[in-house]
Amino acid sequence: MSSVLYDSQGPRAKRRNVLYTAVFIVALAAVLWWVFSTLADKDQLAWEKWKPFLSGTEAYSTYIWPGLENTLKAAALAMVIALPLGAVFGIARLSDHVWVRVPAAIVVEFFRAIPVLVLMVFGLALYSEYTDVSSDNRPLYAVVTGLVLYNASVLAEIVRAGILSLPRGQSEAAMAIGLRKGQTMQVVLLPQAVTAMLPAIVSQLVVIVKDTAIGGAVLTFPELLSSANTMSSYYGANTIASFTVVALIFIVINFSLTSFAGWLERRLRRGRKSTGVVVGAGTVDELAAPGEHGDVTRTG
Repeated sequence: MSSVLYDSQGPRAKRRNVLYTAVFIVALAAVLWWVFSTLADKDQLAWEKWKPFLSGTEAYSTYIWPGLENTLKAAALAMVIALPLGAVFGIARLSDHVWVRVPAAIVVEFFRAIPVLVLMVFGLALYSEYTDVSSDNRPLYAVVTGLVLYNASVLAEIVRAGILSLPRGQSEAAMAIGLRKGQTMQVVLLPQAVTAMLPAIVSQLVVIVKDTAIGGAVLTFPELLSSANTMSSYYGANTIASFTVVALIFIVINFSLTSFAGWLERRLRRGRKSTGVVVGAGTVDELAAPGEHGDVTRTG
């Protein structure tokens, strides 16, 4: 069946695609066989290596769960702080006032250019020298600080790009009915931009979850990956088994985030289709009352 973009495949093209598929499957099977045979030669598939994760709960209660708890704690704190902070700076970069727009741009570009690891190390030194935070809590504070500073700057750019992607007519129409710029942003632009920004925002939240591992590798923050290192030493150097379990946990967490975001995006799109994006008469009366912004003329 042909379409505007491409022609339907002929018999030779179909045979060629079947051949390519068969070659790919054979190559993939060969690579998997090589990987498993190499692991078997190194005794990484022995039952003793995987037994702590398949026949008991000690590994989970002693190592995995405490590490996962710290990972989720650091990621949740960073998300809760970075999301509103990024939105504020993203909107500030769109301000008409130079004294708001320029400082916001400097802050965003500065922290976006610094690696998150450097920010974490800087945060640890800051809390060690100039605060009374206990040594047990400093790694957590440093990890959260680094994640917030870096990801808030990235989220600010996402928010700015999402708002700028909307048609200019949306702002002009809102101004025409007497809404101030702040009201236009709150009532008209942001509700529409959220749907467009959601995939990029969730991608950045996934980055936050994964970057907690940097704190474990450098700042001795006892997160999930750091716990896997300790666990592999305790259970006889079962590094492959330990890191496989940790990788599966990260996959489940991040897949849950993306699945929830996909559901939320579909729900928002359905709501947008059913309600439309037109500002209702009641909203106009509430936001643009006569005498405050001038009379608003409506028909119907």
